Amino acid sequence: MYRLRFPKAKLRYWAGRYPAADDEAILALAAPARKRGYLTKAEFIALGDWKTPRSRPHRMKNSDDLVREATRVAFSAKSEELKIGVLRILEGVAWPTASVLLHLCDRGDYPILDWRAFWSAGMRQSSPAYTFERWIGYTLFSRGLARTTGCTMREVDRALWQYSKERGDGP
Repeated sequence: MYRLRFPKAKLRYWAGRYPAADDEAILALAAPARKRGYLTKAEFIALGDWKTPRSRPHRMKNSDDLVREATRVAFSAKSEELKIGVLRILEGVAWPTASVLLHLCDRGDYPILDWRAFWSAGMRQSSPAYTFERWIGYTLFSRGLARTTGCTMREVDRALWQYSKERGDGP
Protein backbone atom coordinates (compact mmCIF):
# COMPACT_ATOMS: atom_id res chain seq x y z
CA MET A 1 0.00 0.00 0.00
CA TYR A 2 2.84 2.42 0.81
CA ARG A 3 5.81 3.03 -1.45
CA LEU A 4 8.36 5.76 -0.89
CA ARG A 5 8.49 8.27 -3.76
CA PHE A 6 12.24 8.76 -3.36
CA PRO A 7 15.13 6.37 -2.72
CA LYS A 8 15.29 5.16 0.87
CA ALA A 9 18.98 6.10 0.91
CA LYS A 10 17.89 9.77 0.62
CA LEU A 11 15.85 9.72 3.84
CA ARG A 12 18.52 11.48 5.91
CA TYR A 13 19.07 13.99 3.11
CA TRP A 14 15.40 15.01 3.10
CA ALA A 15 15.21 14.99 6.90
CA GLY A 16 18.23 17.30 7.00
CA ARG A 17 16.46 19.80 4.74
CA TYR A 18 13.56 20.12 7.19
CA PRO A 19 13.85 23.30 9.29
CA ALA A 20 14.55 21.42 12.54
CA ALA A 21 14.77 24.65 14.53
CA ASP A 22 11.00 24.91 14.00
CA ASP A 23 10.63 21.78 16.15
CA GLU A 24 12.77 22.79 19.11
CA ALA A 25 10.03 24.44 21.15
CA ILE A 26 7.47 21.67 20.59
CA LEU A 27 9.99 18.91 21.33
CA ALA A 28 10.99 20.70 24.54
CA LEU A 29 7.34 21.02 25.52
CA ALA A 30 6.67 17.33 24.88
CA ALA A 31 9.75 15.98 26.69
CA PRO A 32 8.39 16.25 30.27
CA ALA A 33 5.11 14.59 29.24
CA ARG A 34 7.01 11.73 27.62
CA LYS A 35 9.00 11.27 30.83
CA ARG A 36 6.02 11.61 33.18
CA GLY A 37 3.66 9.52 31.06
CA TYR A 38 0.77 11.96 30.57
CA LEU A 39 -0.07 15.46 29.36
CA THR A 40 -1.29 18.43 31.33
CA LYS A 41 -4.12 20.35 29.72
CA ALA A 42 -1.77 23.23 28.84
CA GLU A 43 0.61 20.83 27.09
CA PHE A 44 -2.31 19.14 25.35
CA ILE A 45 -3.59 22.49 24.04
CA ALA A 46 -0.14 23.58 22.84
CA LEU A 47 0.63 20.29 21.08
CA GLY A 48 -2.77 20.33 19.42
CA ASP A 49 -2.20 23.92 18.30
CA TRP A 50 1.07 22.84 16.67
CA LYS A 51 -0.85 20.37 14.49
CA THR A 52 -4.13 22.17 13.96
CA PRO A 53 -4.98 25.46 15.69
CA ARG A 54 -8.50 25.40 14.20
CA SER A 55 -9.71 22.77 16.66
CA ARG A 56 -8.46 24.61 19.76
CA PRO A 57 -11.96 25.65 20.92
CA HIS A 58 -12.98 21.99 20.92
CA ARG A 59 -9.84 20.87 22.77
CA MET A 60 -10.45 23.55 25.40
CA LYS A 61 -13.70 21.77 26.37
CA ASN A 62 -11.77 18.82 27.84
CA SER A 63 -11.27 18.89 31.60
CA ASP A 64 -7.79 18.77 33.11
CA ASP A 65 -8.60 15.39 34.65
CA LEU A 66 -9.84 13.89 31.39
CA VAL A 67 -6.75 15.04 29.49
CA ARG A 68 -4.44 13.65 32.17
CA GLU A 69 -6.27 10.30 32.43
CA ALA A 70 -6.79 9.75 28.69
CA THR A 71 -3.18 10.53 27.86
CA ARG A 72 -1.91 8.38 30.75
CA VAL A 73 -3.93 5.43 29.46
CA ALA A 74 -2.83 6.02 25.86
CA PHE A 75 0.88 6.38 26.65
CA SER A 76 0.93 3.27 28.86
CA ALA A 77 -1.33 0.99 26.80
CA LYS A 78 0.18 -2.03 25.06
CA SER A 79 -2.69 -2.27 22.56
CA GLU A 80 -2.11 -0.10 19.48
CA GLU A 81 -5.86 0.27 18.99
CA LEU A 82 -6.32 1.47 22.57
CA LYS A 83 -3.44 3.96 22.28
CA ILE A 84 -4.89 5.78 19.30
CA GLY A 85 -8.53 5.20 20.23
CA VAL A 86 -8.46 6.62 23.73
CA LEU A 87 -6.90 9.86 22.48
CA ARG A 88 -9.69 10.22 19.95
CA ILE A 89 -12.33 10.36 22.71
CA LEU A 90 -10.99 13.77 23.63
CA GLU A 91 -12.88 16.72 22.11
CA GLY A 92 -11.00 18.21 19.17
CA VAL A 93 -8.75 15.19 18.65
CA ALA A 94 -9.10 13.36 15.35
CA TRP A 95 -6.60 10.90 13.86
CA PRO A 96 -3.93 13.49 12.87
CA THR A 97 -3.85 15.18 16.29
CA ALA A 98 -3.86 11.84 18.11
CA SER A 99 -0.89 10.83 15.96
CA VAL A 100 0.99 13.98 17.00
CA LEU A 101 0.42 13.20 20.67
CA LEU A 102 1.76 9.67 20.22
CA HIS A 103 4.65 10.83 18.03
CA LEU A 104 5.84 13.44 20.50
CA CYS A 105 4.87 11.96 23.88
CA ASP A 106 4.64 8.18 23.73
CA ARG A 107 7.83 6.21 24.35
CA GLY A 108 7.13 4.10 21.26
CA ASP A 109 7.71 5.05 17.63
CA TYR A 110 4.69 6.60 15.95
CA PRO A 111 4.51 8.71 12.79
CA ILE A 112 2.44 11.84 12.33
CA LEU A 113 -0.53 11.51 10.00
CA ASP A 114 -0.22 14.34 7.51
CA TRP A 115 -1.23 14.62 3.86
CA ARG A 116 2.31 15.66 2.89
CA ALA A 117 3.92 12.64 4.51
CA PHE A 118 1.20 10.37 3.10
CA TRP A 119 1.89 11.69 -0.39
CA SER A 120 5.64 11.05 0.02
CA ALA A 121 4.75 7.51 1.11
CA GLY A 122 2.93 6.93 -2.18
CA MET A 123 -0.66 7.87 -1.32
CA ARG A 124 -2.61 9.73 -4.00
CA GLN A 125 -5.45 11.17 -1.91
CA SER A 126 -5.02 14.60 -0.35
CA SER A 127 -7.38 13.80 2.53
CA PRO A 128 -7.38 10.07 3.14
CA ALA A 129 -10.16 8.49 5.16
CA TYR A 130 -8.43 7.48 8.37
CA THR A 131 -9.13 4.10 9.88
CA PHE A 132 -7.25 1.96 12.35
CA GLU A 133 -6.05 -0.26 9.50
CA ARG A 134 -4.70 2.73 7.53
CA TRP A 135 -3.03 4.18 10.64
CA ILE A 136 -1.40 0.93 11.74
CA GLY A 137 -0.30 0.20 8.17
CA TYR A 138 1.34 3.61 7.92
CA THR A 139 2.84 3.18 11.39
CA LEU A 140 4.41 -0.15 10.42
CA PHE A 141 5.65 1.29 7.10
CA SER A 142 7.27 4.24 8.94
CA ARG A 143 8.82 2.00 11.58
CA GLY A 144 10.26 -0.13 8.79
CA LEU A 145 11.82 2.94 7.20
CA ALA A 146 13.34 3.96 10.52
CA ARG A 147 14.66 0.48 11.23
CA THR A 148 16.19 -0.12 7.80
CA THR A 149 17.80 3.32 7.54
CA GLY A 150 18.88 3.85 11.15
CA CYS A 151 16.80 7.03 11.31
CA THR A 152 14.63 8.10 14.20
CA MET A 153 10.88 8.34 13.71
CA ARG A 154 11.24 12.13 13.90
CA GLU A 155 13.74 12.01 11.04
CA VAL A 156 11.40 9.82 9.00
CA ASP A 157 8.53 12.23 9.61
CA ARG A 158 10.66 15.26 8.71
CA ALA A 159 11.93 13.61 5.52
CA LEU A 160 8.48 12.61 4.28
CA TRP A 161 7.03 16.06 5.02
CA GLN A 162 9.97 17.95 3.52
CA TYR A 163 10.08 15.92 0.33
CA SER A 164 6.45 16.77 -0.43
CA LYS A 165 6.95 20.41 0.54
CA GLU A 166 9.93 20.87 -1.80
CA ARG A 167 8.68 18.78 -4.67
CA GLY A 168 5.53 20.82 -4.77
CA ASP A 169 3.75 18.08 -6.67
CA GLY A 170 1.92 16.61 -3.71
CA PRO A 171 -1.86 16.76 -3.45
